[in-house]
Amino acid sequence: MEEVAVTFLGAGDAFCSLGRNQAAYLVQGGGTTALLDCGATSLAALKRAGIPSDAIDAILISHLHGDHFAGLPFFFLEYVYQEPRRRPLRIAGPPGIEARVRDLFRAMYRDAAAQPLPYPLEFVEMPPEAPLEVGGVRVEPFRVPHTEDDISLGLRLQLGARALLYSGDTGWTEDLVRRSEGTDLFICECSFYESRFPFHLDYPRLAENHERFNTRRLILTHLGREVLARPGEVELELARDGLRIEI
Repeated sequence: MEEVAVTFLGAGDAFCSLGRNQAAYLVQGGGTTALLDCGATSLAALKRAGIPSDAIDAILISHLHGDHFAGLPFFFLEYVYQEPRRRPLRIAGPPGIEARVRDLFRAMYRDAAAQPLPYPLEFVEMPPEAPLEVGGVRVEPFRVPHTEDDISLGLRLQLGARALLYSGDTGWTEDLVRRSEGTDLFICECSFYESRFPFHLDYPRLAENHERFNTRRLILTHLGREVLARPGEVELELARDGLRIEI
């Protein structure tokens, strides 16, 4: 049975707490390399890990907040000036993904965005509850409680015989318990410790419920300073930048 490798390129929150990179997770398996989320620090993190940037087949975006998709324009330019690309780059995300990404590119690099890229950009919308295949990865997107107007997604991925659940950014929802059923890995956000918000998860809530997740391995990520400041009080596994595991 072929294993799937997951590299945590960015395990930090939007504020890069304690110097951690923003959200980015490289998933390699089944002949496919996919990037889950693409925070502003993603390209630097990929290079620091010694992974060629042209290895990426597809990028899956959970929601349209900067710490999850603002790294895309740097990849667009990387594939023009540093690692010339000709094959398509597939970018999948919630409804409205293409317009928001193109707006971002224009805001950051107006002249470059006005020129045609030498490789195709293929945008794929992922409506909640509409399973699809992106770059050889079977994806089951579902809505999570993080944003009101825009759609925020959690993603369940199937690569061959391996299943991976990614919460994206979310408040507590019982759907996470159901979606974790039979997964090999659950990458779950944990932004806070004592603070409580309806649009993010906190450590006490996850500690209370972690045994309900039917997954082989739970790793907490998107770690904020409240969590990172309590190493002696946290018993669940925490991600770190550069962590590489096989499932």
